[in-house]
Amino acid sequence: MQNLLPKDPFGCPYLFLAPMEGVADRAFRKAIASIGGFDEAVTEFISVPVNAHPVSLAKTYDPKELSPVPIAAQIMGAHPEPMVATARELEKKGASRIDINCGCPSNTVTGRGAGSGLLRDPSYLLAVASEVVKSVSVPVTIKMRSGYEDTSLFRENLLAAEESGVAFITVHPRTKTEGYGPPANRELIALAKTVVKIPIVGNGDIISPKTALDVLGSTGCDALMIGRGAVTDPFIFRKIKSAFSRKPFFENWEALENYLRIYLRELSFNLSEKGKIGKLKQLMGFLFKSNPVLLEKRKEMLKTDVKEATVFLDSLLSTLKGYFFYVR
Repeated sequence: MQNLLPKDPFGCPYLFLAPMEGVADRAFRKAIASIGGFDEAVTEFISVPVNAHPVSLAKTYDPKELSPVPIAAQIMGAHPEPMVATARELEKKGASRIDINCGCPSNTVTGRGAGSGLLRDPSYLLAVASEVVKSVSVPVTIKMRSGYEDTSLFRENLLAAEESGVAFITVHPRTKTEGYGPPANRELIALAKTVVKIPIVGNGDIISPKTALDVLGSTGCDALMIGRGAVTDPFIFRKIKSAFSRKPFFENWEALENYLRIYLRELSFNLSEKGKIGKLKQLMGFLFKSNPVLLEKRKEMLKTDVKEATVFLDSLLSTLKGYFFYVR
């Protein structure tokens, strides 16, 4: 069987850019790809309702979006038939992997039985995942939380996922009810490694090379998926690779400026100036958390009343340049 999670020549594990609804959209993926360091990306979830039109849903997916870096397609639903039909259409479009979302904690989503709602019934999770696995020839994987209200079914859900035939499982060790509040429980990632034989990808609170190494060392997981840590520090993947290669890596001002300008350029042309400024504020809100001085300026930045996105970005770059990165 093909190794889907190869290490690099220096022993660095496979690194995924996580799917994050509303944050890690196409503009963000294109921007952070200019800095690089991750081995694969995953789309934000493609919602698959019971009355889905698979061809229309698959139109949003572009397998060459980050070429040569592969991008998997993540689907989210609660009914096998439309999930299967959508997975087939995505494979036709060139998806190299289909990921099933078993982690979204939104009440709107879980109320329909999708996302982390699937974790309430391991037998149903098995039924849905099995049908998707059988329907396509590309690998199918699962990204799951540690449970719905609690972790009492964690083992059962892991075993159901494994029995379905998925290639690997990404574990975000928080329950649906915990949301993003408490620290990720790494012990659950370690437990997952003992419960199933298929690979486990660790996810949650990986915000630096140190935390990446800590997660790998304490859990024995096979690969890492990083989401909010990459929004806060777009250089994180390069830093982790550097920690393994022992080749020095320096944050580069030109690379950061390019990253932010690409982000603005890639925002939807249909988005208003107000919408673009809102997206910039969201992204910069994460970035400003990464430095104590910038954190103090975060509220001021979020309250800024500017009418033109390019002008707003220029002012942000002027602020950033003096505080955060080495200027080279």
